[in-house]
Formats: sequence, structure tokens, C-alpha cells
Amino acid sequence: MAEPLTISRRKLLLGIAAATLVAGCDNPTKLFLGAMSRWNERFDRFLFSPTRLAPEPPASELTPEGDFPSYFISDTMPFAPSDWQLKIGGMVARPATLSIEQLKRMPRTDMRIRHHCVEGWSAVAAWHGVRLSEIAKMAGASPDAHYVEFRSFDAGYFSSWDIESAMHPQTILAYGMNGRALYPDHGAPLRLYSPVKLGYKSVKYLTEVNFLPQRSGGYWENLGYDWYAGV
Repeated sequence: MAEPLTISRRKLLLGIAAATLVAGCDNPTKLFLGAMSRWNERFDRFLFSPTRLAPEPPASELTPEGDFPSYFISDTMPFAPSDWQLKIGGMVARPATLSIEQLKRMPRTDMRIRHHCVEGWSAVAAWHGVRLSEIAKMAGASPDAHYVEFRSFDAGYFSSWDIESAMHPQTILAYGMNGRALYPDHGAPLRLYSPVKLGYKSVKYLTEVNFLPQRSGGYWENLGYDWYAGV
């Protein structure tokens, strides 16, 4: 199965490139890369399963916390304000504002997952929190909401996801890592986490979750990174 897919993809990309050059476009490289990105997204969506779970690595493979990289875009490490709350909005019947205590009273999900970074490294950690699907159910998300946007207090960092990935059973709003509360370097007090996306899609320092009819881009996505970013 793998080889025919590879051949088809190569032929498609060559065809796009040839068509672009024949058309005499002013910026063929940009159009070619845009077409390739759209094809990659369709292919990733084809491979995605809303019920298939990522395998759980053994506890012996947990990455020492000092070796698990952490990133933020602010000039200094972001810290949550004392009155931090999570806003749930957009296309929902019951908009909500939730404290961390309220989130902890919702059904808890625990998982140990291998994290994949676009830079090529991976690491294993155990996460716990509440499934995003529980948040959607609580707020009464509209069936016409095909995307979910996540915003943070890390200098305005944000991302948006397709609803299928957002509702995956291993997509959680995590308030704990390796059996304890999140530390600020990993997104305290709350971060998005899922094994179905590359690391830059898992927004830290969450402030808002908005259910939307259209996707709204993202910090890195608006700079040219892959929007779908499936694993």
C-alpha cells in the first residue's frame, strides 16, 4: 500500500509544478507549496481516525523532566494571573467561564503519550486533565462548529484545530503532568494536549476555547507552518 501512495503523491506534485509553470504564474513556488500543503492536509485527514488511540509507551520510557524541552514566545516565562479563568465561547448554547477547580471536578482522563515536535525530537510524559469533548458537551457546542480555536496569555499565541481532532478521546485540556500540577514552563495552569497533532498545535497557557464555523489560523500557521499538523 505504501509504495502506490508515494508514487501517486510524487506524480501529483510534479503535475502541479508543471501546470503552474505552464500557466506562467508570477510566483510559481508559492503556489506549488500551497498546493502541496492542501494535498498533505487531505492526505492527513484521510489517514486520521476519530477512534484510533495512540499507543501508550511504558512508564520506563518517561523522559526526565529536565530533558523535556519547553517553549514560549513571550520575552519571559508566562505566569497566570491570580484570577485566571478559562472562557468557553463561540458556537455554543451555554458559554462558560471555568476556574481550575471547576475543571478538576469534571471527569478526569489520564494518559501517557509520546510527544512529537516539528523540530524532529520526541519525548514521553504522563498527562491528566479533562477531555475537550466533555467541555463541548457541557457547553452545548453546535454541530455546525467545524473548528475549535485555542488562545493563550503567552503573548497572544493561538491555534485552531479541525473538530474531528479536537473531539478525539485523547485530546485533553491538561492541568497535570507526571502526576502533579503543571509547572509554568509546560503551560500552567492549563494547556491543550493530544497525540494526534505536532507539538506546536498544543497551545499552552490557555485562556479561551472557541467553537467556530471556520478555522482561524494560528501563530506558527500564519507564518507558514502546516495548519493540520497531524501525527
